[in-house]
Amino acid sequence: MHFIRFILSLHPMIQYIKLLRPLQWLKNVFVFAPIFFSNNLLKWDLLWPTLIIFASFCLISSSIYCFNDLKDVEADRLHPKKRLRPIASGAVSVGAGYAMMLLCTIAAFALVPLAQSVNTPYLYMIMAAYWLMNIAYCIRLKQYAILDVSIIAIGFVMRVLIGGVTTDIWISHWLVMMTFLVTLFLAFTKRNDDYRIYEKTGQKPRVSITGYNKTFINEATAIIASVTLVCYIMYTMSPEVIERMGTRYVYLTSGWVLAGMLRYLQNMIVFGLSGSPTKSLVKDHFVQFCILGWLASFFVIIYL
Repeated sequence: MHFIRFILSLHPMIQYIKLLRPLQWLKNVFVFAPIFFSNNLLKWDLLWPTLIIFASFCLISSSIYCFNDLKDVEADRLHPKKRLRPIASGAVSVGAGYAMMLLCTIAAFALVPLAQSVNTPYLYMIMAAYWLMNIAYCIRLKQYAILDVSIIAIGFVMRVLIGGVTTDIWISHWLVMMTFLVTLFLAFTKRNDDYRIYEKTGQKPRVSITGYNKTFINEATAIIASVTLVCYIMYTMSPEVIERMGTRYVYLTSGWVLAGMLRYLQNMIVFGLSGSPTKSLVKDHFVQFCILGWLASFFVIIYL
C-alpha cells in the first residue's frame, strides 16, 4: 500500500518532467559538432564549456516547449497524440506551465557564465536570439508553410554556432550548410506525418499544413536529401577538410549518410512513420545502426 502511494505521489512530478520534453534534448547534441569535427572532442578544456552550454540549451529549449504547449493548448486537445501532453490533458495547470517556463529561462541564462568562455557576451546574444525567434515561431511564424521548417533548421544552425563560439572554434561553411540541410530534411518528414493526420481526420494539426500536400512534401524531401548527400560528399573531399583532419578517407563515411537518409525516406513514404525525428532516433534500430556506424567510422578516421 505504501509503495502504491509512493508511486502515485510521483505522478505530478512525472507530468512536469514530460512538460520539459527531455527526449527532445537529443537535438542539442549539435552544440558538440564544432569540437567533434575539429578533432577536439577529447580535450577537457573545450569539452567542459560545451557540456555547460549543452545543459543551458536544454533548459532554454524546455522553456520554449512550455510556452508552445501553453499557446497551443486548445488545438492540442483536438490532436490524437498531443491531447495527452501535460497541459492539454489538465495534469499541469496553465499557471504552473508559465512558472516552469520562467524557471527554465532563468536557469538557462544563469548557467552561461559557468562555461568561462572568452565569448560570453556573444553566448547571451545567441541564446536570446534563439529564444526570441522560437517565441515568435510559437506565436505566429509557424503558421506559414516553408517558413516554419526553415526556422526549425535555423535553430539547429544556431546550436552549432553557439558550440563554436563557446570554444572559440571556427565553424566552416560546410558544417553550417550540412546542419541546415539535414535538419530541413527532418522537418519536412515531420510535416508529412502532420499531413497524413489532416488527410485522415480533416483536422489541422498546425495552421501551416494547408500550404503542404503529399506530392510537394515527397518531392521536397527527395530534393533536399539529394542536395544534402552531394554536399556531404563534397565536404568530405574538399582540400580544406582533408588538410584540417589530416586524412583523405573521410569520404568513406558517406555510405552511412546515404543509408540513413534512405531509411528515413522509406519510413516516411512507405511506412508513414515520420512523426518525430527524435522518437525515430530512439526506436528505429536501422537508423541507430547508421548513426553509430557513422560516428564510429568518423571517430576512427580522424582520431586514431
